[in-house]
Amino acid sequence: MADEATAPLLVSYKAKPAKAPSIDDAIETYMGATGAGQLLKAILLAFSWAFDAQQVFISVFTDAEPNWHCTGGDDSSCAASPCALPPGTWAWDRPVETSVVSEWALKCAGPALVSLPASSFFAGCLAGGFLLTTLADSLLGRKKMLLVSLVAMSVAGVLTAFSPNVWAYAALRFVCGFGRSMVGTCALVLSTELVGKRWRDTVSVAGFACFTVGFLSLPALAYTFREASWRNMYLWTSLPSLCYAIVLYFLVQESPRWLLVRGREQDAIDTVRQIASLNGGGITSSFSMLHACAMQHENAGDGGGVFATLHSMWERRWALRRLAAIMTASFGVGMVYYGMPLNVGNLGSNLYLSVTYNALAEFPSSILSWLLMGRINRRSSVVALTTVAGLCSLACVVIPEGSGARMAAEVFSFFATCTAFNVILMYSIELFPTSVRNSAVGLVRQALVLGGVAAPMLVALGRERSFWSFGVFGLSVGCLGLFAACLPETRGRSMSDTMDEEEHKEGAAVSPITAASDMDNHADLV
Repeated sequence: MADEATAPLLVSYKAKPAKAPSIDDAIETYMGATGAGQLLKAILLAFSWAFDAQQVFISVFTDAEPNWHCTGGDDSSCAASPCALPPGTWAWDRPVETSVVSEWALKCAGPALVSLPASSFFAGCLAGGFLLTTLADSLLGRKKMLLVSLVAMSVAGVLTAFSPNVWAYAALRFVCGFGRSMVGTCALVLSTELVGKRWRDTVSVAGFACFTVGFLSLPALAYTFREASWRNMYLWTSLPSLCYAIVLYFLVQESPRWLLVRGREQDAIDTVRQIASLNGGGITSSFSMLHACAMQHENAGDGGGVFATLHSMWERRWALRRLAAIMTASFGVGMVYYGMPLNVGNLGSNLYLSVTYNALAEFPSSILSWLLMGRINRRSSVVALTTVAGLCSLACVVIPEGSGARMAAEVFSFFATCTAFNVILMYSIELFPTSVRNSAVGLVRQALVLGGVAAPMLVALGRERSFWSFGVFGLSVGCLGLFAACLPETRGRSMSDTMDEEEHKEGAAVSPITAASDMDNHADLV
C-alpha cells in the first residue's frame, strides 16, 4: 500500500514523443530573416511575369485590324467592308507589314482564320498547363521547369518573327503558349518558397507588379513600331526573355522546401547554407532540424510519377472540393481579366490609350492585393472583389456607348478583377501543401486561361449587342466568384508540406468541438 501511495498519479500515461519539426519551421530557423540580397533575388525571379504578360497580350497589337481608306475620288462608293470593293480602289492607312491581318490579307478570310493565332496560343497554354504542371512538383522542380518554360517561350517567339504565313504563325503561337503556361506559376511558387514567411505576400505582389510592367511595355513598343513590321514586336520581347533565362540559371537557387519533400537532403542543406550566407547569417554546422524533416518526409508517399500529385489530390475529398471551388471562381475571373483588354475596341476609344488605361489599373491593383493579403481574410476578399467586378461590368451594358462613365466602369471592373486575380493566386498557394502546390496553382491558372479562351467569342458577339460581352462577363465573374465562400480561410496559417499534414489541419478545423472535448476529458483524468 505504501508503494501505491507514493507512486506517481500519472504512471499509466506515457509521455508523447516530441513532434518532428515541420519544413516551414526548419526553413525559418536556418534562413533567418530574409536579407536584402535574397529579397532582390526573389524580385528578380518575379520579373519573369513581365515577359509572361508580353506574350499574353502581344496579339492585341500584332493581330489588330488596321484602318483603311478608299483611293478613288468618290468616297460615296466605299462600302462598309473593303471586301466588297474592287482591287485597287482602297488601301490600308499604314504599311501592310504593320499587322498580320494586312500583310497576309486576312481581312476577307473570315473571323475563324483571323482569330486562329490567338486561339492557338491559348490552346497551347491549356495543353502545356495540363502536361507540364506536375513536372515542377515531381521530376524537374521549380527552377528547372521555369527555365525550360522561359527558353521554350522565348525561342518560339523569335521564330514567330520569321513566320512565312498564317499557318506557321499559328503553329508557333501554340508552341509559345505551351512553353509560357508554366512561367508565372513556377515564378510565383519559387519566389514565395525562397523567402521567409514575412516576405511572402511582398514577393507575390512584386510578381503582379512586374506583370503590369510587361503589359504597359506593349503599347509603348507598338507605338514605336507603328510604321514598322509587326515582327519587331516579337524580336524585342523574346530576345530579352532569353537573356533573362540565362541570368536566372546562375543566380537563383532551387526551392529548399521542394528538395526536402523529394528526399534530396544534401541539396536542401547546400541551398539553405547559400541563402543563410547571402542573408548575412553564419554557416550552421549542424542541420539537425533539416535531417529530422528529411527523415519524416522520406516515406511520406508524396513522390511517385509525373501525375502522382494529381492522383494525390483526386483521392482526397477535401482537396478535390478546394480545387473545384477555386477553379470555378478562377474561370469567371479569367473571362473578365483576359476579355476586358480585348473588348476595349468596343468602347470606341483610342486603342493605345485604352490598353494603357487597363494596364495602369494593375498598379493600384497590386498594392491593394498586398494590403488585402496582410489585413483582410482571403475568402471574403475574393467574394467582394468579384461582386464589384460583376456589377461594374453589368453597368457597362446600360451606360451609353462613348461616354466617360462607361470607360470608368470598364476600368473599375478590370481593376477589381485584377485584384481578385492576384488574391486568388496567393490564396491557392496557402490552400495546398508543398508536395502538390505547383500542380494546384498550375490548375488554377489553367482555369483562368480557360476563361480567357471563352472571352474572344463573347467580344465578337458584343460588337452587335453589348450584353453578350459586358453582360455575360458581369454575370460570370459575379456568380462564379461566390464559390470562393466554400473555401477554408488561410490567413495567418503556416503552410503545410504534405497532404497528410494539411489533412490533419482540415480535420482539426472541422471538428473543434471534438478536440475541445478530448482536452476536457484529459483534464478530468489528470
